[in-house]
Amino acid sequence: MTTATLPDSAAGLRSKLRRAEMRQRLRAYALILPLFGFTLLTFLVPIAMMLFNSVNDPVVSGTLPRTTALLRAAPDSTAIPDEPVFAALAADMKEATEAQTASQVGSRINYERSGLRSLFMSTTRQIVNVEHGPWKPAFLEINPAWGEPKIWSVLRQTSHRYTADYYLHAVDLTRDDQGHIQREAADSRIYVDVFARTFWVSLLVTLLCLAIGYPLSFWLSHLPPKTANLMMVLVLLPFWTSLLVRTTAWVVLLQKEGVVNSLLLATGLIHAPLDLVFNRFGVVIAMTHILLPFMILPLVSVMRQIPPSYVRAARSLGASPLTAFVRVYLPQSVPGISAGVLLVFILSIGYYITPALVGGAEDQMMSYFIADHLTRSLNWGLASALGGLLLAGVLVLYTVYERYVGIANVRLG
Repeated sequence: MTTATLPDSAAGLRSKLRRAEMRQRLRAYALILPLFGFTLLTFLVPIAMMLFNSVNDPVVSGTLPRTTALLRAAPDSTAIPDEPVFAALAADMKEATEAQTASQVGSRINYERSGLRSLFMSTTRQIVNVEHGPWKPAFLEINPAWGEPKIWSVLRQTSHRYTADYYLHAVDLTRDDQGHIQREAADSRIYVDVFARTFWVSLLVTLLCLAIGYPLSFWLSHLPPKTANLMMVLVLLPFWTSLLVRTTAWVVLLQKEGVVNSLLLATGLIHAPLDLVFNRFGVVIAMTHILLPFMILPLVSVMRQIPPSYVRAARSLGASPLTAFVRVYLPQSVPGISAGVLLVFILSIGYYITPALVGGAEDQMMSYFIADHLTRSLNWGLASALGGLLLAGVLVLYTVYERYVGIANVRLG
């Protein structure tokens, strides 16, 4: 009887253990659920919406359903359409006028070819007064441009609900009247240069923050606790000041009649004021000052955990100060370098206020153009495509960086 009850007792214990583990897991999930919900609503959902908007293009197909259906079904995509398409367009224009959505179509096709908004809107205002066909001569009488390929090429390109055209424009590509992909005109190519400028300025600011922040963090981590705490307060002091105030202060300091130029003139180092603001120099200096604490904080937190006895042991074994630093101290500080570099670089990529206030027309970064499309031109599709490419670039660089930093860690170790 005792032998028979042993398996039952063990099975009961296992069952209770499983239930206890399940309750612990459920409690753990319940604790992280608010954080997961917050991350989902404030981070993942906006990114998903941005990526969706970068390919979603419902304006033309939703406002001109008859016209776009006939254009998509046409065997020859380069020919001027016949009477049925003009009749469908007239009917769609009249419905769009009643629904007050014609201006949306005009704005959308104007993104593809400048000047088409005025053509579409003027035709819409006049075609509603035409009661019957034939419609093709009526359109040509209103504006002979309806007999040219450009307007129909754009309507065909925008007739699909989902499109890659926003991404094409984001890399300075476009489609010709036959739908072939080609480069934008030389005076319209801006975004590739802006992407390069954004990544270059971010990299330069990151390297400057590392060059300044590493020795400063080394010094802070080796100070006595009371002095180190006082110095850390000075490092954190910029966080208590508005970003706009700090940026404006740099304009005051660096302008031609500012403190820096006045000091240099007074000491005789220069004989005429220097252009230190509203250019690339001012942008880099201001961004480095603002982002430097984000480099110092992770470096100090890591360096304080490195035992000084390791370097002393290397010195006692005959290593020079430089060798002891490179072979012993530096590899242990790499986690702080990685965290600081990633933090500063990612923050630099999305900077908007500082370049807008301190930089010139040739120093604006990608965030400026994204904000411009969101607020002024209302081209949300292109703004989403630019943001999507910026996100993809950061992810690629992060992957490459982590891979090579891991290899460097192994070699240094």
